[in-house]
Amino acid sequence: MKIVVVGQGGREHALASVLGRTADVITTPGNPGIPNSTNIRPEDLEADLFVIGPEVPLVGGLADTLRAQGKLVFGPGADGAQLEGSKVWMKQLLDDAGVPTAAWKPFSDPGPAEAYLRTLRPPYIVKTDGLAAGKGVLVTRDLDTAIADAKHKLSGEAFGESGRRIVIEEALSGPEVSFFAVCGGSDFVLLPTAQDHKRVSDGDQGPNTGGMGAFSPAPDGLDTAEVKTIVRKTLAELKRRGIDYRGMLFGGLMLTPDGPKVLEYNIRLGDPEAQVVLPRLTSDLAHMLVRAAAGATPAEPTSAGACVSVVLACEGYPEAPRTGGVITGVEEAGALEGITVFHAGTARDGQDRLITAGGRVLNITATGSTVAEARDRAYAAIKLIHFPGMRFRTDIAGGI
Repeated sequence: MKIVVVGQGGREHALASVLGRTADVITTPGNPGIPNSTNIRPEDLEADLFVIGPEVPLVGGLADTLRAQGKLVFGPGADGAQLEGSKVWMKQLLDDAGVPTAAWKPFSDPGPAEAYLRTLRPPYIVKTDGLAAGKGVLVTRDLDTAIADAKHKLSGEAFGESGRRIVIEEALSGPEVSFFAVCGGSDFVLLPTAQDHKRVSDGDQGPNTGGMGAFSPAPDGLDTAEVKTIVRKTLAELKRRGIDYRGMLFGGLMLTPDGPKVLEYNIRLGDPEAQVVLPRLTSDLAHMLVRAAAGATPAEPTSAGACVSVVLACEGYPEAPRTGGVITGVEEAGALEGITVFHAGTARDGQDRLITAGGRVLNITATGSTVAEARDRAYAAIKLIHFPGMRFRTDIAGGI
């Protein structure tokens, strides 16, 4: 079987690696760490399956373009991709589907947004409506900060057109967990659980990022039956709207005292969650995604062990990452037991040296029999890697 993976980050490296256990994989555009990377457009390639990794091409309709060419695609069309492309659209769908979520209101004007924020109690939650690379959510206990953030987003200065509409939500309390559903239109299966760390610094301090690390399995507390009910209601509402959803449904849940409530949906595997969920699979991922893409029910996945992934980021990430530094020690780290180094933001310079080319540079991923063992392995591997300004959290999966 030949599979094309679309994307160039750590998530796509993980997809290519695990799909490559049973299939021949090409990644476009890929990166220096992903074997068989190519700059050929996916529209100009032929394969038995196309797997689209990032949200931007999905929201832009790449899956529709490929399906119009008669290709088998794992990834929703532009209609279903609105689940991530617009938080307003997603929240309305949840309400229509009867899926519990935080109370919310949309705003396009700073005046009414400020007036509404003044009626709430902290913490205040302000979300960008459109795509924001995982950085469009503010959670703060300071009213003035929330008001300033709403104005900054609505002005277009923060996220351009994506931010000219916002959602202000009620604050929920409880542990946050994620789930991943491989959807084939009407049916689905759940992948193993994971938990990520969003803040840039230890102790969940500092700005939000796309993710500084993750571990799998997540701590106990997720009721699988409740998750399946949420996914079924979501797929049923999508069907009612004429949307045949074939792709990944990545949900964030808050386990509140009143039961689980959906915080958000993403239309692809998380990054860095993919880097800890996929390596644990003992079943055939390629076969699973082919069946889902064809609208059939995938086989239930099986998994084993535990996995921890720590992100190595550039100095200045996430606000202004400084790239171009030479990276050393990757091969030595990857030779350690249980270690895989997934490339997230790397390139080659004129001397064929590996250099930093993105805010999040490498995912140091370790498997083990327990989360603690995997964590120890990951941090041991990190000691072998260096690049200028390298930063990472030291508490990923700490205390698990």
